[in-house]
Order: sequence, then structure tokens, then C-alpha cells
Amino acid sequence: MTQDCAATAATVAPAQPAPPRRWWGLAVLGLAQLMILLDATIVNVALPSMQRDLAMSDAARPWAITSYTLAFGGLLLLAGRIADLVGRKRVFLTGLAGFAVASAAGGMAPGSGTLFAARALQGVFAALLAASALALITTTFPDLRERRRAIAIFGALGGAGGALGVTLGGVLTQTAGWRWCLYVNVLFAGAALAGSVLMPPDTAPRTRGRLDVPGALLACGGLTLLVYGFSAAENSGWTGRPVVAALSVGLVLLLIFAGWLRKARTPLLPPHLLRDPARVAALVAGACLMAAQLSLSLFLTFHLQTVLGWSAARTGLGFLPLSLITTLTATQLGTRLLPRLGARVMMASGLCVAASGLWWLSRLTVGADYVTGILPGLALFGIGMGATFLALMTTATSNLPPEDSGIAAAALNSAQQVGGSIGSAVFNTVAAGAAAAFVGPHRTALLHGFTTAVRWPLVGLLLAALGAAVLARPRRTGR
Repeated sequence: MTQDCAATAATVAPAQPAPPRRWWGLAVLGLAQLMILLDATIVNVALPSMQRDLAMSDAARPWAITSYTLAFGGLLLLAGRIADLVGRKRVFLTGLAGFAVASAAGGMAPGSGTLFAARALQGVFAALLAASALALITTTFPDLRERRRAIAIFGALGGAGGALGVTLGGVLTQTAGWRWCLYVNVLFAGAALAGSVLMPPDTAPRTRGRLDVPGALLACGGLTLLVYGFSAAENSGWTGRPVVAALSVGLVLLLIFAGWLRKARTPLLPPHLLRDPARVAALVAGACLMAAQLSLSLFLTFHLQTVLGWSAARTGLGFLPLSLITTLTATQLGTRLLPRLGARVMMASGLCVAASGLWWLSRLTVGADYVTGILPGLALFGIGMGATFLALMTTATSNLPPEDSGIAAAALNSAQQVGGSIGSAVFNTVAAGAAAAFVGPHRTALLHGFTTAVRWPLVGLLLAALGAAVLARPRRTGR
């Protein structure tokens, strides 16, 4: 066992017997994780059909996605602390029920306003689910080996969720209509709620004290404005007034929030979480990996449909290998290598392998086919993502008391959400600019835009790998 794994084992040694139904609980938690990340991308393929049926303007169309990401990203820290205060399982079940109701409302939406409101509600309950689900895993699996395996499965389902969302969205839109891209969540949530009856009880200690209301307002406001600013940049440009105002005010609120943490009696985000350089490296890696994943999703969705002329259903199936490879890598390879190599090596090497997948795709030509041109890049990215997920999730949630598990999970999810917003905004902006400046046939110009834009998340992955190599050093322990 490497030194960093040994240190982690010393700090998370089981203090109580493992719950007998913990693996059943993982199945329920994994289903919820799959659902909320699947929902972040399942609507993408359905957007043209939504716009046509609900008479949406081009300017309003992005709100079908933005309303979800705003509420989700802005409320994650608050949701994490609520889970620590009132109980993670209680918050998880509330999130499941609310997500099902919001999804049904979105599927029945008679107009765009109702759809946007339902998507925002989905984001609210998704924040409750995301913050409580990972926290429940860290408190339900006290044994280090079992926890590592559980996090690998959980992370793999999350990584596969984004890619599977495109697959399922394409199939459902073409066969049953776009409304089933929302109705399907009712089935997922219903199955998870039924299975939750057999979940083990949440016996981990809760955080004492009151909710940090000023900190919650500052953090939620700052994160919401950041996510909005990056989302709006895709259409308004980086110099547009709404974008500059949102990003500026958001950064100011987060700076004030950082200062407030030192004064608050029970801070929303305990400062000691960010004093661990390894945890900071994991948060940065999570943000860069999500930015790369969403950029890849945008790249291939447009490339397969616009350049290669694939249908929505065929495009969705084109993402299936990414889901399978990510899942197999995390559950089979990651769980075996992490105890031997340690989180530092796993994060750094996994991010580099994922970056090599983007590099491969950056060399695509108009005449390249799927098997020889796209599939190798997908495979490399899936291997790198699967190897990285387990290491960064383990690092972000380890070396902490159980009462801080919810806020630690929320911090990781917040980093991923903000990273995804930045990544998609940068990718779309750079791709559109590069395509417009290119002189040549339309399809060639589009591909030039995609291959130029994908270099940005590639650089982000390499910088995150460097950060992991420098910051995620093993903790020395006297035990």
C-alpha cells in the first residue's frame, strides 16, 4: 500500500460495523447519481423538437438547459450543509420525490415558461440529491476497501450519465418525443424511492449549530451569477454587459464569502476543507474533467449530426462506448490500481490519458469515419475519466469527520458544475469564432471550429494533472 493510501486508511478506519444492506443502498444512490447527471445532457438532443413544439425563440432556447444548471450549481453548497444538519438520507429522499414531481411538470409543460420553471425545480432537487448521495456513501461504507469500490461504481455511473444522456435523449426524441426525455426521470426516481425502503439508516453524526444564512446567501448568489455569466457568454459574447456584470458581481460575492468564513461561528464551508492541498487538487481536477466532458459532448453531438449527417438516435448510440469504457475502467481497473499507485499518480496519469483522447479528436478531418477517427479518442478519454473519478472523489471526501461529509461532497459537485459551465461556454465561443474566420466549405469550417475549441479543455486537463502531481502529495502520519 502506498503512503498516501496508508495515511487515508489510518484516518478512515471503521469505527462501527458496516450496515448489512449497504450494497443495496449503493444501488439506489447510484441510480440517483445516474439520473441527475443524465438529465444535464439528455435535453441537448431534444432542443430542436422542444423549440418547435413550444414556439421558443432562439434567444430563449438556451434556458431549457441554463435554468437547470443555474439552480443546480448555485444551491449545491447550501444543500450540502442542510444534509449535514438535518440528515443525509432525509435530504436524499426529499430530493428524489421533488425531482420526480419537477420532471413530470416539465414533461407536461404547455409552454416554454412552464418548462423553464420545471427545469429550475429539477436543479433545486438535483442539488439536494448530489450533495447527500456521495455523503451517504462515505458514511455508509466505513471499510476503506469497500468504500473505494463503492465510490468507483458511483463515480463511473456519474461519468457515464452525461454520455448516456445524449444516447437516451436521441433515442427517446426520435421514437417517443422530447417530453419523454423528462418523463423518464419519473421512472428513475420512482424506482429509487421504492428501493430506498431497504436502504440502511443514516446513523452518522450530524453537524451541530445553525445554518450560516449570510454565508449561504453569499455562496449561492456568487455561484449562481458565475454559472449564469458563463452560460450567457455562449450567446452574448465575453464582452456583453450581462456577462461582465454577472461574472464581476459573482466573483465579488465569492470573495466576500471567503472573508466571511473566518468570522462565522458555523461557516457554510468549513475553512479546514480547503487547507488540504490534495483536496484542492481534487476539486480543480473535478472542474477541469467536467469541462472536458461537456466540451467533448458538444463537439461530438454537433460533429456527428452536422458534419457526418447522423440522426439523433444514431448520434446518441455513438456515445455508448464512452459510457461503457468509463464504467469498466473505474470499477475494474481503478479499484485495483488506486491502492498500489495512490491518488496522486492516479489523478495525474488519468488526466493525461483523458487529454490524449482530446488530442486525438483535435486531429479529425472531414473524411474521417467513426471507427478509425472518433472511437480511439473516445476510448482514451473514457479510460482517463474512469481512472480519475475514483481518485479525485476519494481525495475530496477523505480525512474528514462524518459530520462534514455532506459539505465536502457539495464542494466537489460545485467545482464540477462551475467547471462544466466554464468549459461549455469557452468551447462554444471559441468554436463559433474559429469556424466564422475559416475560409472554406461549411462542413470543413465547422470541423475546424470544433478541433480548435477542443484544445482549450485539453490544456485544462494537463494543467490539472500538473496540479495533482504537485499538490496531492501523501499526508505524513505518525500512525
